[in-house]
Amino acid sequence: MQEFIAINEQRAEFYWWMSSLFATELTQEDLNNYHGGDMDNYYSVLAMTDELKAPIASFREALTSLKSREDAQLELAADFCGLFLSTPKTGALPYASMYIGESGLLNDKPAQEMGQWMEKYAIAQRKDFNEPFDHLAVVLDFMGNLIVMANAEQDEVKQEALMQEQQAFLETMVMPWIDMFRQALHKYDAFGFYKASGDLLHAFIALDLAFLKGE
Repeated sequence: MQEFIAINEQRAEFYWWMSSLFATELTQEDLNNYHGGDMDNYYSVLAMTDELKAPIASFREALTSLKSREDAQLELAADFCGLFLSTPKTGALPYASMYIGESGLLNDKPAQEMGQWMEKYAIAQRKDFNEPFDHLAVVLDFMGNLIVMANAEQDEVKQEALMQEQQAFLETMVMPWIDMFRQALHKYDAFGFYKASGDLLHAFIALDLAFLKGE
């Protein structure tokens, strides 16, 4: 049981980390933490899993490149704006509706479906994050919360049901568009930090889904 809880805590931690990374521009403090010893140890732990070894190596390379980038924080903030606050023709917009919606506009069916998931589990969006429900940061934050809900459940049947819901959530709300988002990052992120982050996220989600399926 303790191992189950520990694994879930690690899974939730990763989703929350990625949620924060794609939510807003990284501050200088964020970058200092990313270069710090604690995070470096975390990267090493992730790299112990074969499926994450290559994406972690690429992420570390992008971090190393940041050190030689003049005004790195400002330049990375500009990358963020260019990628995530632009248009589908010039950036990788982090909204499910832009990839699998029917109208090509924000707040399409994926956002409505995400709202239903949030209402079902009474998991609210952060008040200071005024974005559509299908923003990647919201989706990843929700997944982290759904994971810790399983840890808090004492009834094993209900706990297993919550694990199955995590699988259903990834299969219906994440997998249909996350690779298209990743491809957009490859197309538009010239420097490569967010491209490397997207590759790492994509690899982790595939690994996590296999875990939930018992593969």
